[in-house]
Amino acid sequence: VQLQAFGGGLVQAGGSLRLSCAASGRSFGGYTMGWFRQAPGKEREFVAGISWIGTIIYYADSVRGRFIISRDNAKNMVYLQMNSLKPEDTAVYYCARRSGQEVLTTPSAYTNWGQGTQVTVSS
Repeated sequence: VQLQAFGGGLVQAGGSLRLSCAASGRSFGGYTMGWFRQAPGKEREFVAGISWIGTIIYYADSVRGRFIISRDNAKNMVYLQMNSLKPEDTAVYYCARRSGQEVLTTPSAYTNWGQGTQVTVSS
């Protein structure tokens, strides 16, 4: 399975962006999907995750109430709607996949990664 994240860009503080992640190859049925981000000089951090059927969703405290993760298994897609963006949300955003239903927050728990898409929020 290959993952490709897209939809990043430059936006002013308070604005919105919608990231998408497309999975090619085998279906990502049965897999948990996550969004992570990495700012310059910082470690990669968990943003949001969603289980296979979407019944388990976790958000990082820093984005809860502003970001919404969703998935469309029929289309092999996962999305991250980002609202009320802040300059501190600036980072490269990655989608990732892991086996099983647990939504874990550590990057090492995820086995497949997309190439990342840059999100820049200006103040």
